Amino acid sequence: MALTTRRRALTTIGAALTGAVALPATQAVAGEQKHRPRPLWRAHAHNDYEHPRPLFDALDHRFGSVEADIFLVGDQLLIGHTVDDLDPTRTLESLYLDPLARIVKANHGSVYRGWRRPLQLLIDIKTEGSSAYLELDRHLQRYKHLFTTYAHGRVFPGPVTAVISGDRAARTPMEAQTVRRAFYDGRLTDLGSSAPASFISLISDNWTLNFTWQGVGTFPDSERQKLHGIVDTAHARGQQVRFWATPDVAGPARDALWGELLAADVDYLNTDDLAGLEAFLDARR
Repeated sequence: MALTTRRRALTTIGAALTGAVALPATQAVAGEQKHRPRPLWRAHAHNDYEHPRPLFDALDHRFGSVEADIFLVGDQLLIGHTVDDLDPTRTLESLYLDPLARIVKANHGSVYRGWRRPLQLLIDIKTEGSSAYLELDRHLQRYKHLFTTYAHGRVFPGPVTAVISGDRAARTPMEAQTVRRAFYDGRLTDLGSSAPASFISLISDNWTLNFTWQGVGTFPDSERQKLHGIVDTAHARGQQVRFWATPDVAGPARDALWGELLAADVDYLNTDDLAGLEAFLDARR
């Protein structure tokens, strides 16, 4: 973990999941929109909760996605990377759900004021997936106006889109629901399957298990074609793409790989280095 971390599809579902573009400046509060830095929608805060100020550090760096690992302990959803990290005061509600609810209320319906596009909250289940998801669903129901919702075949965008990753057993109870406030994080084995973007909104996988290139030397043509093919297939179905286990040590190799991910239109770039990715993306606008 020390060395690695974990364009928009033109379909109705894809547009609903990613949200609308920015509000015109005249609609922004006090005309501030044109002076406010654009959110970095492609920036994903891997293991966000390990930063000094979970959620808030990522938002200060304008990230479009944050990741929270959860453990089901009784009826509580505790945040941590391992069991040894768990603290009963560090819950999904205290670190993410309650702050997001307050932020959205203060910003009149969005995480980033003046921008309708939802923040992605990737929730990685570290315990048995089925029971953890059912408890998570009960928690999400308490925040009815916060989350993008799937209901009876339609997707209704909200300020935050929850995507469920981690233990694969969460898939069964999620697929059985006619109404849910979360979407599923698929793998490359799900690419091109019958599961729609209204269920699998995101395709994620381990970079090192699918590509040999780590940013040093020339990106092999065969691997570049493979990467572009993955993204094109996902986007054609309204799905987004993310890779974890990409190089995350500052330097030419990381920049080269991030550059190839951008060129291929990968939706989310993974990092623990919030300032590093912010600077990289700002330099390449």
